[in-house]
Amino acid sequence: MRSRLPHAILLCGPPGLGKRRLAEHFAQSLLCENAGNDGNPCGTCPACRWFEEGNHPDFRLVVPEILAIEAAMAGSGAEGTADDDAGAPKASRAPSKSIRIDQIRDLESFFQVGTHRGGRRIVLLYPADRLNLEAANTLLKVLEEPPAGTLFLLVTSRAHELPATVRSRCARVDLARPDTATLQHWLAGQGVRDPVQALAEAGGAPIPAATDDPAADIRAMLLAGLSAERLPDPVALAEKCEKAGPQNVCLWLARWISDLIAANAGGGVRYHPQHGRRLAALGAGIQAAAAHAYYRKLMRARRTADHPLNARLFTEELLIDYARLVSARS
Repeated sequence: MRSRLPHAILLCGPPGLGKRRLAEHFAQSLLCENAGNDGNPCGTCPACRWFEEGNHPDFRLVVPEILAIEAAMAGSGAEGTADDDAGAPKASRAPSKSIRIDQIRDLESFFQVGTHRGGRRIVLLYPADRLNLEAANTLLKVLEEPPAGTLFLLVTSRAHELPATVRSRCARVDLARPDTATLQHWLAGQGVRDPVQALAEAGGAPIPAATDDPAADIRAMLLAGLSAERLPDPVALAEKCEKAGPQNVCLWLARWISDLIAANAGGGVRYHPQHGRRLAALGAGIQAAAAHAYYRKLMRARRTADHPLNARLFTEELLIDYARLVSARS
């Protein structure tokens, strides 16, 4: 397709599938000066070296400030190209979690300069659903009259959150999750000791399943408490979970309750096969309506979990509600 690529590609698929890695690899292959017959970049030409070092002059990665900061702290390759577009956060405010209008406007100078190697310009926006309304409208104007020789790669797990006008200007490519056996085989090749459990705990997402989780010990401690015959004191448990952060606790609780609801309905558990017997016992007497109400509360809580007024009290409330749920079994 290289001779007839559209000016914009919307790359969609489930989270944790490696869409951004694919987009970056594709961008590198298009900028490579000695790509193989299979389309893969050579990895040795000047363009490939610049790309892998994060400073190719014809590539821009546009991400929210918060992701640019995390990438800089991790020292990760091409992610460093976010610096020019994301900018340094102002000391007077928290790093933005959205792609802002000024980041799109800052690309104007990039479009006005000729390419340094006589090839394409490539702009990768990730995650594209983080474009705020003003940024999306500004991007739309660019997509309606795209600069010559420029390819936009928009990567998202939530294409429905992009304005329909932006989606309509892109060629959409949907990536499906491979079958479970393929994912487990791949995880084994990555050195994961228990691919079945790792994949289940990651909700079927292979990249998180293959990545060491710094909060894994806290998660295991929380699950041990949730699955215990006698639930630990919720306040003490919240204190032990504090370092993991409210966002993680919300996610872990939501997955646990999802399995509990499934067990109550007589179905199989998805996320915690190692706790299947205990979940079945808990689910057998749980009040289904109360469990669904608690799950909805967790979903609402996740929207504010990044910036609660008081992280400890936030977690305590969720765990106290869980204690009430399992103690009120019918």
